[in-house]
Amino acid sequence: MATGGLDGVVWRNRALTLFDRVAVPVAVCDVYGLVVLANPAMAAECGTTPGRLRGRDVLDLFRPQEEAQVERIAEALRLRHRSRYQVSVRWRAPDGAERYGELTADPVSESVGETPSLLVMLRVAGERTASGTEPAPVSPVEGRVLALLARGATTAQAARELGLTRDGVTYHLRRLSARWAAANRTELVARAYALGVLSPGVWPPAPAGSRPSTESRAPAESRTTAESRPSTESRAVAE
Repeated sequence: MATGGLDGVVWRNRALTLFDRVAVPVAVCDVYGLVVLANPAMAAECGTTPGRLRGRDVLDLFRPQEEAQVERIAEALRLRHRSRYQVSVRWRAPDGAERYGELTADPVSESVGETPSLLVMLRVAGERTASGTEPAPVSPVEGRVLALLARGATTAQAARELGLTRDGVTYHLRRLSARWAAANRTELVARAYALGVLSPGVWPPAPAGSRPSTESRAPAESRTTAESRPSTESRAVAE
């Protein structure tokens, strides 16, 4: 028994040495996508050290190009499906260039019933030279989730409006809360306005840059109509 335990330690140390030395960017994440362990190659893509990646959301480090891919993976993991999942991603390299590639996630665990960890590997496909524009702080779906939250929508109402599952809406809210260190939904909405993600002075709330709805323009139109139409009192004086 003691010999078996010693062999296990030896093989674990060998695996960790290989993990650190392999040139492919690799990380181990929990089922929610938070980094538990990363190798130097993965940390180099983010311009930091492996220890500083611990606890970070892998999808904040590498931005998905298609939110639908993430939704399908989240639902599959919730149902404990064990397949290889691939997500097309973009990220900002340490030199300022924007790279693009693919994240591959494999669920791994010691037993079938155990909640799996995710073995995540990054394949770099290429890069675009740095431009003067910064990437949007949130995705279009996240912007719409925040707008609905600002209207007072519940998770179920937001899910129906966006055509997502309740778990999908919760996933986006969890990512935004972690990204902005927001303690609750009220603080999340406040930060969205402070960062310019939501348009100020518009009702119903809408993501910045989107066209205001007719509902938000109605008060101004009614005021214009009222101002252009003489009142009954003024007509009586004129007569």
